[in-house]
This record gives sequence, structure tokens and C-alpha cells, in this order.
Amino acid sequence: MDGLAHSLVGLASAKAGLERLSPYTVAVSILAANAPDLDVVTAVGGRWTALHYHRGITHSIIGTIILGILIPSLFYLIDRAVARLRDRRPRIRYWGLLLASLVVSATHPLMDWTNNYGLRPLLPWNGRWFYGDLVFIIDPYIWLIIGGAVFLLTSNTRAKVIVWLVIGAATTLFVFAASASRMPGGGSLLPARIIWIVGVLAFVTTRWRRFDKPTGRWAAVAALSVVVLYWSGLAWQHRIAYGRAVEIAQRLARERHEYFIRTAAMPTAANPFRWLCVAETDTAMYRFSLRSDSDGVKSCLVSAVDRFEKPAGRNTQLVASASRDPRAQILLGFARFPIEKVEDSNCLEQTLVHFADLRYTEPGGPARGNFALDVPVECDTR
Repeated sequence: MDGLAHSLVGLASAKAGLERLSPYTVAVSILAANAPDLDVVTAVGGRWTALHYHRGITHSIIGTIILGILIPSLFYLIDRAVARLRDRRPRIRYWGLLLASLVVSATHPLMDWTNNYGLRPLLPWNGRWFYGDLVFIIDPYIWLIIGGAVFLLTSNTRAKVIVWLVIGAATTLFVFAASASRMPGGGSLLPARIIWIVGVLAFVTTRWRRFDKPTGRWAAVAALSVVVLYWSGLAWQHRIAYGRAVEIAQRLARERHEYFIRTAAMPTAANPFRWLCVAETDTAMYRFSLRSDSDGVKSCLVSAVDRFEKPAGRNTQLVASASRDPRAQILLGFARFPIEKVEDSNCLEQTLVHFADLRYTEPGGPARGNFALDVPVECDTR
């Protein structure tokens, strides 16, 4: 998930009751909620280094525990040093702050697991990726639910109201500027935009009418509970979509006399009823989107199916040669549904091998970013 979502969850967790455990719990909770994303520093080594290390050891079980201990320990040591300089007693209650930090730290890998980017919780012993496939990597509904609650809880001064107005304006601009159609499986964002405006106006009106009346921690507890219920609803929809995806993928394989291997149904931007599906057989990859609802599998509507042939014959040699490129090895190690395409299999001197992860783009297609790569290879004319 994005940094804003993690920060809001950290703040909401503190306001839900954790802040009673010790002074500075709010600051520690926000930092702990974001700490696993410290791996962003690997971006200084380039985009392929960042792809290789992102959602790595800092997102693992052991990494999360270490960060959850390190952050409150640093606060505690600083507080003791300041107390000694000012000749006063330390303010921090270490064990309470440690408990809050560990609880909030655990929310980061949990939230990241819910989307289709995945994470590797068993590092450094096992590099296997795990995917929840429930929530798109940026979800405005989570911003709205938790952000609205903590806005009511923390906007008790004019200065804080101004800060929240800036956050609200920036997120609103993002929601209206985003284009789901540029993403595989994307659809219209109009329903999400309507819900966003209605929700923002509702929270602003509530705050304006009750500005001088404090909002209890029930708002944070309720918001976190609603997010859990939201995830539960998405899990139900995912179950329906995945069942339909398996059915479609098996039918596609039978029609072409192929062997079905696996499939996945993945969330799309701000639409809990639309799912991007990728399926693999022994000779090809398929990508399509479908719309599900609570009536069951038969009511799912399927979009056009894109088929991507796996390299065969001479192309497999060209792909094998290109796969030795260090960048290709990183991409193939990350990609959940890797697909390769040779630009010219009848080349005499040099050609390009296109690599892509079908979750996000296609070989030689748009929206490439870190999820696609072109590698030049020398053609073997023998």
C-alpha cells in the first residue's frame, strides 16, 4: 500500500487506544507503520536495484519485528538522554511504547499482503512471494474511511484543520487525475469519484457542526473495523472472481488443446467488482478482466481475452541468452506472470527480447516502468 494509507492506519491505531500506553505513541506509531518502506533507499542504486530489494527483508517477519523494537528503543534512549540533561524523570514508558510499536509495525506487511504486488515474509530463509489479491495498491476508500475518522479526531485546532485541508485537496486531486484506463483491467473511476466527494463533504460537515465537541476514540476503532469488514467483502468477491477465472482459463486451454497450469484474479483500481485475471498454460499466457457480484459465478461478465504465445523453437534460445542479463534476472525473479517476446526471430545480426510481467503491462506494450525490459541479443546464424 502507499505511504499515506500506512500513516493513516498508524495514526488511527494510536488514537484507538494505543496512545494511552506511553507518551510519544502517536509519533512512534506513524513511523512504525511506515518503517518497512525504508527499503526505498535502494533506489539510489537504480530502478532495478530498487525492484530487487523492495518488499524484501524489511517487510519480512524478522525485519518487521526488528524495526518494531528499534524505533521505540531509539525514542526511549533519546528521552533518557534529554531527561538527564534537563534533570527530570524520563517520560516514556518503554514497554507500553514497545507494545504499540510492534502492533502497528505488523499492520504494514499485512496491508501490503492484501494487494497483488506481494511480499516475501519468510526472508532471509525463503524468498517465496505471497499475494492477497484483495486490494489495489492504492485504494481511495481506505483513505476516505480512516482519513475521515482521524480527521474528526485530530482537527481540534485551526492549524491542524489547515493541514488536513492540504491533505484533502492533494488526495482529491489524485482521485480525479488518476486514469484507470491506462492500467490492465482498468475501468471507469466515476463511481469512486462520486463516493469520494460525498464522503469528504460528509466528514467536513460533521467537523464543522461539531468543531468544539471532542470526538472520542470510537471513531478510530469504528474506522479500523470498517476497513476489516471492507477486506472481508473483497475476499468474498475475490472468491467469486477466482472461481470464474479458473473456469474460463480451463475452457481456453481445452479449446486450444493446452495444459492449464494456474490463474489469478487480481484487484483493479477503486472497483471491488472488477478483477484482472491472468492465466497460464503450457504454451501461452491469457489476460482478461471480469466483473463479479454477489449473485455468484454465472453472473460474471468477461472482457475480451488477450493471448500471449510463449517463445518456442529458435526463440527459446534467444530468450535464454537475454535472460542472462542481470536486469532480466531481477525482473524474472520479481514477476508473477513473466512473458517474453522476440521482436524478430529471423534476425541475422541482432534483435530485441521483450520481457514483461503481465500483471502490469505486456511485452513491448505501454506503461512499462519497472515491469518490462528490452534486452538486445546477438542472433546465432548457425
